[in-house]
Amino acid sequence: MLVAFSVAPSGTGRNDGSVHDAVAAAVRIVRESGLPNRTDSMFTTIEGEWDEVFDVVRRATEAVGAYGTRVSLVLKADIRPGYTGELDGKVHRLEQELSGG
Repeated sequence: MLVAFSVAPSGTGRNDGSVHDAVAAAVRIVRESGLPNRTDSMFTTIEGEWDEVFDVVRRATEAVGAYGTRVSLVLKADIRPGYTGELDGKVHRLEQELSGG
């Protein structure tokens, strides 16, 4: 399964509204998990089995919770049993199609 998620604190007390330090704490947990992952400007996507992926999401969310009084979590999942390597596979198939096959 692929899970794209975004997690951010609120109630941080910061005047500039930045949450980069909290997001870095979450991404650090994802990267240390050893699961295939990719982070872009909006989401972090991880690939693995249900229990291992959601364990990482839980731990990342808990880490962000240390930075504020409330946490916002957005998730999107692609559950396709029997498939692995889809973090890159889906993009590869799209690029093939765009280049004419």
